[in-house]
Amino acid sequence: MKKTTSEGAAVTVADVLVAELAAWGITLYFGIPGSSSLPLVDAVRRNPDARYIVVRHEQTAALAASAYNKFTGKIAVCLTIAGPGATNLATGLYDAKEDRASVLALSGQVKTQYAGPGGIQEIDQDAFFRPIAVFNNTVADPSTAVKLLTRALRYAIIDRGVAQLSLPNDIQREPLDPAYCERETCLPAVTVAPTDEAVRAAAGVIDGAARPVILAGFGAMRAAGAVLDLAETIRAPIVTTFRAKGILPDENEWVAGVHGPLGTPHAHTLIAESDLVIACGASFSDFTGIPGEKRAVHIDIDPLQLGKHPFAVAVWGDCAVAIPRIREQVRPRKDPGVGGWLAERKREWFSRLDREADPDAVPIRPPYIMKVLSETLPEDAVISLDVGENQWWFGRNFLMKRHRFAMSGYLGTMGFGLPGAIAAKLAYPDATVVCITGDGGFSMVMGDFVTAVKYDLPIVVVVFNNRELAMIREEQREAGYPPYGTDLVNPDFALYAEASGGAGIRVTRPEEL
Repeated sequence: MKKTTSEGAAVTVADVLVAELAAWGITLYFGIPGSSSLPLVDAVRRNPDARYIVVRHEQTAALAASAYNKFTGKIAVCLTIAGPGATNLATGLYDAKEDRASVLALSGQVKTQYAGPGGIQEIDQDAFFRPIAVFNNTVADPSTAVKLLTRALRYAIIDRGVAQLSLPNDIQREPLDPAYCERETCLPAVTVAPTDEAVRAAAGVIDGAARPVILAGFGAMRAAGAVLDLAETIRAPIVTTFRAKGILPDENEWVAGVHGPLGTPHAHTLIAESDLVIACGASFSDFTGIPGEKRAVHIDIDPLQLGKHPFAVAVWGDCAVAIPRIREQVRPRKDPGVGGWLAERKREWFSRLDREADPDAVPIRPPYIMKVLSETLPEDAVISLDVGENQWWFGRNFLMKRHRFAMSGYLGTMGFGLPGAIAAKLAYPDATVVCITGDGGFSMVMGDFVTAVKYDLPIVVVVFNNRELAMIREEQREAGYPPYGTDLVNPDFALYAEASGGAGIRVTRPEEL
């Protein structure tokens, strides 16, 4: 006897997949409905646990799903149609791929009888998603649907990447025999413990260093307490990558700030003068800019990251597990004087930031905006940061407390800010959520401001409106080129917000901020 839904219809492949996702705790969908995804969309409608956020462009769906995982560690789904719906996901899914965010993309596909000869909106989605996804397949037979979904989720979680399933429209509507609904519930632990040998070797190298510095990367974000314990034990300052900004409050006595072009001068000095970098969950990107000759202990859960930088010891393991074990093995030491030096450098730096934040400058200067945001946002506010000059000022001038933030890291795509804020508000409905963006980044995705209005997501969007692509102009200047192609003609963003059903405030003078 066939199973039926609460509305009396036979249970279909689409129904089972949506129910299966709910059983995994995955209930949030971003996308745009269309002909090739209608059965899946209707299954979402009928599932009491599922929620479908309809956006205005599929790029927003993919960026929001990527941001959702960066903020929470949980998976959200991009649910789109075949062809143009699938291709529009590319930028957001590449962001997830590059930043190792777990995302599931469910793409409709033309009916199987039309596949191949060239049905309307048909593309070779297997080929299209192949460079992006850690798992990529098409459900060609109803009996394989649950197994393929399970494999997709396992790959997305364990390999920390994008998994994609294409589902032909007719397959979605097929009734599914209960015999093919059994789920595979076993998922291996993704926590990796280091070997005793690696722990002893790392501790020995650390004990032999005179001026060690801890470099905390994004992979250590959930091990903040362990990082601080190690720093206090060996009296070593903590420098962070940009994505790990805020792992600990900037005012913490051992936090020296961000290393790299968006960082602090004392972070650069500490790295330059160190004789050992203890890299915790850091990928040694060129953006972070650690000198290639710098000796390092490298701790990372991803074995492919180990060896990207010349190291004394590589420790394969989860930072939350490996760092405490190393701390137990190292010799506690007295402060060699770096604590007092760092405190003085930080006082000088904070004083400099105060001087830069001129409250009388017109037009308003970005340092003043960042100072006001630092002082007025709740300590637990969630920040979605866009790419552009606003990002530079945030990295340099915004002082983190207990804030959480996410951005497009390796891909560095403009337009991340607004989708990220939408995802953050869905994840943390009681938190203050702020999007910090520029006029260039915001205008790429501004159509989805109405999405926040539609779903009653009270986010704050701060737009740096300087009528240009300021970071590109600066790069042109540094490369010896004259400014070209960077000027922008913008609408009145405040009026746009009001026309969309939100509130719009135009600020032109410091005292108005």
